[in-house]
Amino acid sequence: MSTGRRALVTGGSGGIGAAICRRLGAAGHHGCGHAHRGGQAAEAVLQDVLAAGGSGQVVRFDVTDAQAARDALEALQAEGAVQILVNNAGIHDDAVFPGMSAGQWHRVIDVSLNGFYNVTQPLMLPMIRTRWGRIINITSVSALAGNRGQVNYAAAKGALHAATKSLSLEVASRGITVNAVAPGIIATAMSEAAFDAATIAALVPMKRAGTAEEVAALVAFLASADAAYISGQVIPPTGGRRSRAPFPHRRRAPRWRGGGGPLRRGGR
Repeated sequence: MSTGRRALVTGGSGGIGAAICRRLGAAGHHGCGHAHRGGQAAEAVLQDVLAAGGSGQVVRFDVTDAQAARDALEALQAEGAVQILVNNAGIHDDAVFPGMSAGQWHRVIDVSLNGFYNVTQPLMLPMIRTRWGRIINITSVSALAGNRGQVNYAAAKGALHAATKSLSLEVASRGITVNAVAPGIIATAMSEAAFDAATIAALVPMKRAGTAEEVAALVAFLASADAAYISGQVIPPTGGRRSRAPFPHRRRAPRWRGGGGPLRRGGR
């Protein structure tokens, strides 16, 4: 039997984020699904949670705006400390590095890495006072294996792996665990544009892409009391594929034409 806790999922309107919101709601937690521009999709996810007998709400702010995030989180915590945090917000803006603009670099770092700080730091002291917490950072196998055209994305997610390990040491004695989930190829609209079925079958020993629901199941376990002794870990659900094996050129991989700049751009 699950003890319901207050949970926040950033990027809660996308495929993986929505699945996590639904799964945490089914586990009895009060899920706060975050959205920035995807407010309508987040509301639809909330209706799914409510229809299944769960409880929740939608929280809207830009994770790259430190003050807006702090204001929204202070209001949220007026109703009680957030004890489960899933940092899922992230974006792709792909280009091979010689043709990558400063804007592409900073946009990806701002959402995944600075967004982690802007959301997590204001929640820490209230969580510590409860002496129970779960922080789960959704990263990517790209941060372990590397990926052409994703130096910015791999750098941001790799930094989250380092932050996961360091923060886990700081809060372990307070009953708080910190882990990262680094998915491989997951069946989303973004991955379908990058990998066809034949490529996936060649790359993944299980011969298929993972599902958002499978990632959500792992997150729900890490958020549970059963995972109390697991912390500081990076767990890659990859369908049996070695997490450090590099990806080959993708169907729509960005390519540098030399001198001029981007390139064809796509995303995983």
